[in-house]
Amino acid sequence: MLPKMEVYQRILDAKIIAVVRGKDADEAIAIAEAAANGGLKAIELTYTTPNVAHVFDKLANSSALIGAGTVLDAETARHALLHGAEFVVSPSFNLEIAKVCNRYSAPYLPGCMTIKEMVQATEWGCDVLKLFPANGFEPSFVGSVNGPLPKVRIMPTGGININNMNAWLDAGAVAVGIGSDLTKAYRSTGEKGVTELVKAYLNKLT
Repeated sequence: MLPKMEVYQRILDAKIIAVVRGKDADEAIAIAEAAANGGLKAIELTYTTPNVAHVFDKLANSSALIGAGTVLDAETARHALLHGAEFVVSPSFNLEIAKVCNRYSAPYLPGCMTIKEMVQATEWGCDVLKLFPANGFEPSFVGSVNGPLPKVRIMPTGGININNMNAWLDAGAVAVGIGSDLTKAYRSTGEKGVTELVKAYLNKLT
């Protein structure tokens, strides 16, 4: 595993994290590899994908940073870390997941929607928090949070697309998560479509 702070820095440098949900392992592998080929530097493989362990194994030598998403319990977090995940993401804060990630010195990015959840997550060592689902908020929400909690770093996910990502980043988000666009591109135009879409995202980054 990479040092924890190096993983965080790579996430901050990447700015865009691909959230890959495949209908099966082969689809997830294809989307992830195409995203990496397009230049994305961080990829989150979700545990909603059947046989996701095979996806982790297949991407072990990827040029992108590989993490685990939709992690709902400590057992799944440990499974992900043992299969090479460099970071763990969940839809909500889970204390037991935080303990496992701290034990293995791995970044944990929990989904949070309220100030109370964000304070709790930071108390357990979470340095980047996933605002999820972000489509229920405006980018100005980041600044509202950073008023009372100036050190909280937010990564909105859910409803992020090529047209609104810069608004979130300009508002203070440290990174954004994208997912459904990549899946749609793959199912309509294959791996080439994913790679081209990723390049479009990266070219639009401000």
